[in-house]
Amino acid sequence: MAADEPSDRVRDLLASRGAHARPLRRVLTLLCRDWHSLAELVRLPAVPRRTVQELLTAAQDDLESRGDRHRIVPARAAAYARYAAEELPDAADALVAENPDLLAVVRADVASVPPPVAALDHVQATPETALKRALWLTTTYDLSGRTLLCLGDHDLTSLAVCAVDPSVRVVVVDVDDRLLAHVDRIAAERGWDVTTLHADFRFGLPPSVLESADLVFSDPPYTPEGMGLFAARGVECLGRDGRLLLAHGSSDRTPALGLKVQQELLRLGLLFEAVLPAFHRFDGAQAIGSAADLYVCRPTSRRSVSVTKPGIYTHGPQSLESEGPSGKALEALVDLAPRPESSPPPKPRQPGWAEPVGKGAASLAVDLSADPGPWLLRTLLACSPGRMAALVPNNHPDVASEKGQKALAELVGTRFSLRYLRSTPDGKTCVVVADQVLAGGLDEGGLAVREVLSRAHGKLGNVWREALVTATRGGLTKRAARERIVEAVGESADLEERLIDLPRHRIAALLPLIAASAT
Repeated sequence: MAADEPSDRVRDLLASRGAHARPLRRVLTLLCRDWHSLAELVRLPAVPRRTVQELLTAAQDDLESRGDRHRIVPARAAAYARYAAEELPDAADALVAENPDLLAVVRADVASVPPPVAALDHVQATPETALKRALWLTTTYDLSGRTLLCLGDHDLTSLAVCAVDPSVRVVVVDVDDRLLAHVDRIAAERGWDVTTLHADFRFGLPPSVLESADLVFSDPPYTPEGMGLFAARGVECLGRDGRLLLAHGSSDRTPALGLKVQQELLRLGLLFEAVLPAFHRFDGAQAIGSAADLYVCRPTSRRSVSVTKPGIYTHGPQSLESEGPSGKALEALVDLAPRPESSPPPKPRQPGWAEPVGKGAASLAVDLSADPGPWLLRTLLACSPGRMAALVPNNHPDVASEKGQKALAELVGTRFSLRYLRSTPDGKTCVVVADQVLAGGLDEGGLAVREVLSRAHGKLGNVWREALVTATRGGLTKRAARERIVEAVGESADLEERLIDLPRHRIAALLPLIAASAT
């Protein structure tokens, strides 16, 4: 190898890539300019980690490293000048660079977002990506006064859009109650028109979001099952002539996986109006180059959503490979479910709360062993019988600490008395036993809360009004009850929603107001 020639192994690697060597040349350009971490060498040119590692190995004779940072030895950089490669300027990236004040706001919001949940496939998009999405959306579409719905929003695309154009109405639907509280707090502080609602898309959507949005944006789990489910739910949320915008990334080393996802989207009747490569960048997901494409999809039909298995993620108990709880754990669940002596043991049920659960049953036994956190409360709200038992992970946030146990017990205390049987039947699971609280021991405020909790699938404004009439034994007319509700919360939009669809922090704030309105 001549002094002014690059490594033979680097040259051979580039040659083997043929017309697709340009991303590797961008990695070389970065290495020749300065020190870069492996994460940067993956994310900036959007090259899979394994491919970057192959290049580093090929260039090792000309490479120097300090911990996780690498560069081409300066004396050898000139030998690689022939491989210098720049990316074409991206108009959306240029807009981000022109708005440093907006980027500072987005950075601060992202810095305080709740930690990612691996079991939900959370990988944080960079603040630059969140702002890039917002700028692209508001310059591509006329969103002033329109509705953008975010199906899942751990990247805080909703807040970035409002920072760019506060006139956009944004709805965020997510399974993570922590995230919904974070978005709610910031939006309220800044006076933005943001509505947050809770849902696990495997079990349905809040009725109020159906056919309601002009645009739907989502960054789903990158499995075919996850992409198909989120896309189908997104179509359900779109109004007339709406568009569905999806993030999806796959490695060029495994094109078959990308094909499966595209087949899922085509099966839903989605037309790809555009696919913008490597539009999104992430702090993580190095197997796919820390990048994902932006799919702009136009629905051509509406099809029913059918979910046969809960596994849609790549990690944890909700992953495609998860085997579920042991037979011993399910036996313990059934044995511990409280029931009248004359009733047979209940059969284990799968999670879900689109409708009241167990109408006509004496007791329920529900397998929530894959619960990422919010399922237990929603299942208690959906439970029709006065008794149930739930199998949850032993590290579940509602059972793993005294604080968590107390918070859940206070929320449902007018309906259920809870017992937490930790490490039952083994160290992996806990059985939560819920037995009925008798109405006779409750005051009027407790009775009103109990009525609202018992009818969590009804429109909150109507249920609350009827609960006041019932709790006061007719002492309040419907009109007087309505006046008390307005006095308590004004014309809150939550009155048009179902209690079971509200974020947990808003349920917790409402229940004391319901109790107080009865006295």
